[in-house]
Amino acid sequence: MTTRVGYFPQNNTLWVARHRDLLPGVEWVDLNALGRGAPVDPTRALPSAHSDHLFDGGYDFIGTGSTPPVTAQAKGHDIVYVAISEPRVENGRLVVRDDSPIGTVAELKGKRVALGHGSWQTTLLLLALDRAGLGWGDIVPVDAYGNAAELLVNGDVDAWVGSYPYLTPVESRTRTLVETDGLFSHRSLWFTRRDFAVEHPDELARIVTALQEADRWTAEHPREAAALFDGDLDAWEHALRTRPWGLHPVSEEFVAEQQHAADLFHANGLIEKVSVADAVLPEIGELVLRTR
Repeated sequence: MTTRVGYFPQNNTLWVARHRDLLPGVEWVDLNALGRGAPVDPTRALPSAHSDHLFDGGYDFIGTGSTPPVTAQAKGHDIVYVAISEPRVENGRLVVRDDSPIGTVAELKGKRVALGHGSWQTTLLLLALDRAGLGWGDIVPVDAYGNAAELLVNGDVDAWVGSYPYLTPVESRTRTLVETDGLFSHRSLWFTRRDFAVEHPDELARIVTALQEADRWTAEHPREAAALFDGDLDAWEHALRTRPWGLHPVSEEFVAEQQHAADLFHANGLIEKVSVADAVLPEIGELVLRTR
């Protein structure tokens, strides 16, 4: 059996492990090459390609932000969480143009907000709206990955859930509306199919061990690690220097936060109801502890 590991630059750990060849013998699968699947109406649903590819032969293991595993469970996929990062609250936030009249999240009602829909950015935006007494139907979500910063500075959208390094070139032209800190932990996380986790624990341990090695190297060599990514070297170095590194077992705190987000998704008509705790196996947490 050849293990297939999905990777893309937004999960820095997997990207570094791939480009430093830390998992010999696996088949590395470029998630961007697999595609994002059929487009969905961002006002009514969440895209699910990240998890769908675990079950359509795309790959056996993947790392993403907080939203895709919730979407996976909502589609009936039998996933299990493998590990989580420390909070990455410094990695992104909700911003408007520096000259925007919008001063509060409540003033986003009826406005166009750019985000990478289906990623952690959906979670941040919905949590911010909920805290302001608004729901998903009160804004116009604009699903924009590659050109979201451009849309904001050109005035094509009113706000943007931005992240580094993509915030760096336009930071002087934006103003923070909501920080991630205090809203949610915005962790990286890694997950797989239940059958893979149960039937191949040694291979799963090998993957996690390699990812721990990738994180240790990145923390010690951020400039060299930045050179592995496409785009502005200084911007990537800044992004990598400010992020926490290391994989940790799933915690009760994380499960509660994920469940809160999942309940909000459901209440706003974006997914079916799910139980996050059903995707947690205690023995996987013990496996992760052994790799530290």
